[in-house]
Amino acid sequence: MDEENLEPLEGEHFYEKSDNPESQDTITKVTGMYKDWFLDYASYVILERAVPAIEDGFKPVQRRIMHSLKELDDGRYNKVANVVGHTMQYHPHGDASIGDAMVQIGQKDLLIDTQGNWGNILTGDGAAAPRYIEARLSKFALDVLYSPKITTWQSSYDGRKNEPVHLPVKFPLLLAQGAEGIAVGLSTKVLPHNFLELIDASVKILKKKPFTIYPDFPTGGVADMSNYNDGMRGGRVRVRAKISQQDKSTLVITQIPFTTNTTSLIDSILKANEKGKIKIRKIEDNTAADVEILIHLPNGVSPDKTIDALYAFTACETSIAPLGCVIQDQKPLFVGVSDMLRMSTDRTVELLRSELEIELNELEEQWHFQSLERIFIENRIYRRIEEEETWEGVIQAIDEGLKPFTKHLKRAVTEEDIVRLTEIRIKRISKFDIDKAQEKIEALEGDIEQVKHNLEHIIDFAIDFFQNLKEKYGKGRERKTEIRNFDNIEATKVVLRNTKLYVNREEGFVGTGLKKDEYVADCSDIDDVIVFLRDGNMMVTKVDVKTFVGKDIIYVAVFTKNDKRTIYNMIYRDGKSGPSYVKRFNVTSITRDKLYDLTQGNKGSQIVYFSGNPNGEAEVVTILLRQVGSIKKLKFDLDFASLAIKGRASKGNKVTRYPIKRIELKEKGISTLKPRRIWFDDTVQRLNVDGRGELLGEFKSNDRLLIINQSGKVKTIIPDLSTHFEEGMIVLEKWVPKKPISAIYYDGEKTRYYIKRFLVENENKEEIFITEHPNSQLEIVSTDYRPVAEIIFSKVKGVQKETLEVDLEGFIAVKGIKALGNQLTTDKVRQINLLESLPYDEPEEEPEPEEMEVKDEVDLTDGNTTISLDDDGQITLSLDDE
Repeated sequence: MDEENLEPLEGEHFYEKSDNPESQDTITKVTGMYKDWFLDYASYVILERAVPAIEDGFKPVQRRIMHSLKELDDGRYNKVANVVGHTMQYHPHGDASIGDAMVQIGQKDLLIDTQGNWGNILTGDGAAAPRYIEARLSKFALDVLYSPKITTWQSSYDGRKNEPVHLPVKFPLLLAQGAEGIAVGLSTKVLPHNFLELIDASVKILKKKPFTIYPDFPTGGVADMSNYNDGMRGGRVRVRAKISQQDKSTLVITQIPFTTNTTSLIDSILKANEKGKIKIRKIEDNTAADVEILIHLPNGVSPDKTIDALYAFTACETSIAPLGCVIQDQKPLFVGVSDMLRMSTDRTVELLRSELEIELNELEEQWHFQSLERIFIENRIYRRIEEEETWEGVIQAIDEGLKPFTKHLKRAVTEEDIVRLTEIRIKRISKFDIDKAQEKIEALEGDIEQVKHNLEHIIDFAIDFFQNLKEKYGKGRERKTEIRNFDNIEATKVVLRNTKLYVNREEGFVGTGLKKDEYVADCSDIDDVIVFLRDGNMMVTKVDVKTFVGKDIIYVAVFTKNDKRTIYNMIYRDGKSGPSYVKRFNVTSITRDKLYDLTQGNKGSQIVYFSGNPNGEAEVVTILLRQVGSIKKLKFDLDFASLAIKGRASKGNKVTRYPIKRIELKEKGISTLKPRRIWFDDTVQRLNVDGRGELLGEFKSNDRLLIINQSGKVKTIIPDLSTHFEEGMIVLEKWVPKKPISAIYYDGEKTRYYIKRFLVENENKEEIFITEHPNSQLEIVSTDYRPVAEIIFSKVKGVQKETLEVDLEGFIAVKGIKALGNQLTTDKVRQINLLESLPYDEPEEEPEPEEMEVKDEVDLTDGNTTISLDDDGQITLSLDDE
């Protein structure tokens, strides 16, 4: 068949040949019914299934469920199966979609009062079958969701019933519950927010004050909202499980991230353990009403690093991308949560206004008829109808009788009003009490004035409405998710070293599969390896089974990015016969798999001495020269401590212009790096060396941190940057072993206050320094040498004892950490305050030797001159006669 003679049917498409032979084939666009059907389907999914409406925060199936619950509401529980069946009158889909949607609403514990097994969002367990569980509307739902008189109605899908277009929701329900849905071409993910905070923010909107709202998750956890972006596209929320250390070998998870459950969380931990990312002994899941997952660690595994590893490699940290998309006026609208709340608040004000206007109209109608009834009975107008024989005559007679008395009414008397008057029973007329009737009218007038006042002050009325909701339903709805900024965990620093790295120096291969070759170190499969070659080249590459990096490897190690403390000491020959140079440098950042030349690039250059020093050590080496000409000084020492640490691209300092025979290590060096300055960032509760937060001091390798908790526990630790700090920490500072700790505490057993002063006796053990009675509590603690406390006593029989100031150093001597201490007083104490400490001259620490730097490139030796450092750190030059 000739392709050129083909004609497309409607809705079909095929490739057309272009007249231009150089152009590519084009595609005819889809037309006809296929285009219309897809557009109709996409519109239906977006508007009728997946995306909630901004007006009430409901998707259609949710709105129909809530409408059905209202129709079935009689104060008692209904079987969910019955509610689902009733909802099917309005919803064109099956019972499964209705049942699932209803369970999701019920699990949010806001609109539906549930009974039975509705599943568990913590464990991921599903709800029981609809025939076994029951539901009814919550009191909150009855208060804020329904108002039939201001509801707009529409026909159901089959035309048999009326259903609400939107429910008149007087609360930011969409933000309180959150919403998630995937439509055609777009999706939505509105995160849940805190009930109380939404009300407070709505009040601020009404008062024209600034506000900020952040998500609050039913599963709790800790969240970093710094990149929330108001819940719009491009934002991100990082959520972590709440993990604490129960003891040295046990971690406990008490809250989990949103979008996870204990089952999925434990599965992710087990997978990370199988892959060797972390190392655990066993997991216990004790979750019931609250989350409790116990993680038991093997001996020798760091709890702090394991916590970081759990965040890095498991679902203990999740990242959630919000996307604010709602339906407004039958169109998708991408909007932030702040604007959602403003829209909701404005709608609530308008709904309240509409309700007040309807109430005012009803009250005025009641007042109108009560006034007519009084006129009708008090003036005995009903007697005029006795002689009338026709209905028209009755109406006219009453109308004529009323006219002299209706001037004060607020509207004209209608025939409908007269008909209602004729329906009053004789019994009611006979028992009519003018005074009571007047009281009712006056009460209605008071109600009318109040409603008018509310309408005139609608903003104040709306504020009172929100405050009443908060007082009535806010108990127990406090924030569950803690907001905190996170530090970034580098996976390479916390991953378990689960494999071994080997090297074949001669052939130039490194990798984990070279098990017959030289062992280098333990590593992980996400580590990088740094390699130095004899020809002066350096490369960093990712750990693999077998990687060729270059022949004649002289040094290989696991590489840590931004490591400023690992210093490389190197002596190289420039070219085949050029002079030799020495330099010290670090490698902080590189491009992976790129060769870097550490020499001057001349052909034949070669490294003649190399060492890698993890803490900046600087050794002393002996250099032996070859006998060339009349050189007399063939041997001299070189101390690397005399050199400054520069970048890897630096040329270095000249050592000698003569050929070097060999270099021998004479003396291992000590670190030339200054003590490391460490800060504590209270925002993320972590240590750092980047200058963020409070400076704790300068730390040498044997220095430790002192930590004291409100619970009366004290310990010292090595300042590891991966350390996690527990809640209730009240002291964090550099530990001075000979500096006493002073404390005043309340002894729960003896019901007395005690003072004690002590030193930390065991630096490797956490100890409690107050008594272990349940009612014992720490009042104040100080690490100053001479602290002063103020004791304020309670009144006894109306007598106030004078405030007492106590010098703790003079009150008690330093004793053991387990000592009870001395009793402070037998009087009843109201408050204890820590005052400014007394002056004390702290003993000065021995000064550290200053780092020796040679800042300019100079010849250290030319064969006739030797430079060295004596014991006092002075430079000595020795001249040799040729």
